[in-house]
Amino acid sequence: MSMLDLFAWLVLVVLLLSTVAIVVLVAMLPGMVARRRSHPWAEAVAIGGWVTLFLGFVLWPVVLIWAYVDVPVRQAADAEAAR
Repeated sequence: MSMLDLFAWLVLVVLLLSTVAIVVLVAMLPGMVARRRSHPWAEAVAIGGWVTLFLGFVLWPVVLIWAYVDVPVRQAADAEAAR
């Protein structure tokens, strides 16, 4: 093997590892956002991020939006429960 062959293999390995790392980080992103924002369904958002990894990231934008959506506070129901 020549030095050029070794360099080509090194470049290939680095590209493969960096691709895997980016895909994993993108799959983890909705769950991290949901946990940081104290989302009530943070675990479901995190699972949704990983499920989209296996579905080809088709629904990934929906899961990311879900991580940012705040659940409205039901003040009327809370007031009734407090009585």
